[in-house]
Amino acid sequence: MTVSGGPQSRPRAFIGSFTSAGGRGVLTADVDAATGALTITGTSDTVADPSFLTLAGTTLYAVSETEHGAAAAFDVSGAVPRPLGAPTPVHGAAPTHLCVAAGHLLTANYTSGSVTVLPLAEDGSLRPATDRARHEGSGPVAGRQDAPHAHQVLPDPAGRWVTAVDLGTDSVRVYALDAAPGALRPHGETALRPGTGPRHLAFHPAGTHAYVLNELEPTLTVCRWDAGAGVLEPLGETPVLPEGAAEPSHPSAVVVARDGRFLYAAVRGDDSLAVLALDASGGKAELVTTVPCGGHWPRDLTLDPAGRRLYAANERSGDVTWFDIDAETGVPHRAGAVEAPAASCVVLG
Repeated sequence: MTVSGGPQSRPRAFIGSFTSAGGRGVLTADVDAATGALTITGTSDTVADPSFLTLAGTTLYAVSETEHGAAAAFDVSGAVPRPLGAPTPVHGAAPTHLCVAAGHLLTANYTSGSVTVLPLAEDGSLRPATDRARHEGSGPVAGRQDAPHAHQVLPDPAGRWVTAVDLGTDSVRVYALDAAPGALRPHGETALRPGTGPRHLAFHPAGTHAYVLNELEPTLTVCRWDAGAGVLEPLGETPVLPEGAAEPSHPSAVVVARDGRFLYAAVRGDDSLAVLALDASGGKAELVTTVPCGGHWPRDLTLDPAGRRLYAANERSGDVTWFDIDAETGVPHRAGAVEAPAASCVVLG
């Protein structure tokens, strides 16, 4: 076990990485408020393959994307992440995403095609799982869609519903989370075009639309979101690469600007960041341009709280690159990078 770091400072960033590919686990970095630059200050390799992170107050949560999947909690009120107990089994293989909802941690388990619910203790630590919702179905792409593959789990902006994006079944499931027993109640399922392989979803700030980024085809599915009824309705698809772009490419992460004017998507293979303009309603998206991601194989994107900077975790080149965003055009311009072997995720807090 290795835990190292310097004095505590704010603001900070936390970077997840694949320890099985040479990553150093969870990295802590100082964030220069003026420039957005990251400076690595500490590492913790107490969890294997912490590929995705989420921050809730002073508690950081990480998946352990391994065959015997787990989730872990860290107290980050000090200089370096302090484990809050041992990793907790999620009873699903290769968890790729997690979120906090209604006093619980939820994980999307890719290989198992399931979503797990773990209650949170008062100190933020994890209690044993209380539920696991298993998906069923498949898709037409051999080798990628032979079974369900839950890739993301995310609450809607109102906090009433939980969405689960399944790459293997070309669908997004909607659940209600019953907090007292810690159980997921199936509410509905939205079918997307077969073979698109939906990976991640992001909501419009107004809460009226959602955008599903597809991994098996470089497209974005624009959807209407009815928060009252908990219904996701596909409206159409928009490419995230210009015509004639090199293949194959595999989109990975999607974020929406705080003001709802622009959407950004990371595209692996093409190694680019796509900039899409959203109309005033949020119901239409149009590709504006693409820019180089600053490295190789961008796996995750994060916007800073002010919406002025964009951070890309480039897995195969082993770095996190940050960009200044033009306030008028929405186009990001590379401003710097920091080494982070096998980087897979970055969160700011």
